[in-house]
Amino acid sequence: MKGIFLGCTTFSEELLKRIIEVDAFEIQAIFSIPKAFKISYSEEEIVNSMYADLKPYADELNVPFVEINSEEGRRLKDHVPLIRELSPDVMLVLGWYYMVPAEVRELAKSGAWGIHASLLPKYAGGAPLVWAMIEGETETGVTLFKLDDGIDDGDIIDQKKFTIDDDDTISEVYDKAILASKEILADALNTYPNINFSPQDKSGVKVWPQRSPEDGRIDWNWDSKRIRNFIRAQTRPYPGAWTEINGKKVTIWDADISQEQ
Repeated sequence: MKGIFLGCTTFSEELLKRIIEVDAFEIQAIFSIPKAFKISYSEEEIVNSMYADLKPYADELNVPFVEINSEEGRRLKDHVPLIRELSPDVMLVLGWYYMVPAEVRELAKSGAWGIHASLLPKYAGGAPLVWAMIEGETETGVTLFKLDDGIDDGDIIDQKKFTIDDDDTISEVYDKAILASKEILADALNTYPNINFSPQDKSGVKVWPQRSPEDGRIDWNWDSKRIRNFIRAQTRPYPGAWTEINGKKVTIWDADISQEQ
């Protein structure tokens, strides 16, 4: 089995290392996104707080390394000739910020596969782990699925659940998602081509919005449990939840609920 890898985060890097260990898969090229990049929903460049430089892996594997950005000549569709020449079995889209158009997905024999850090169709869209924690979930998971024209609404290949413990921060939950993702991805690559695709009920997909540092502002009208969940969902390595005190922005990295006697 051979294919192209698309990723640009620490999540991507961990999965890339696992894929390299899987003898059943040959990486033909690595596509990535720079740490600061343009995207449609923001006039300013977005900074990837979980960025990982994947070029050293491409150099080690002696395969092409291509950086994508939302400008002429640096988009995925601008590299159709290269992808067509490689004729991949699959495109692995793991830790990515742009939509992968159908004209690109269709160049791979088995399409493009992604891992979303939720139990789809729940928490489709942006920042699924952060949203799950803010909403007080005690369980979430990861989903390996085939990309379609919508947002995280393609056929499901596999899912794996894990708990969100009360003392977990986003860092611990992120680590759990990486571990679960490694397991389902390795299983699928070793099973290929005997893969089962289960269609999602697209009417049940609710797309959650992407988040920016400005979305970390605490609303002190919330109850104490939601405030604590909000803080632990956005603590390091993310920019953090914040408030204003005497006109100055103050970031709050940790919080607990005190029970008065």
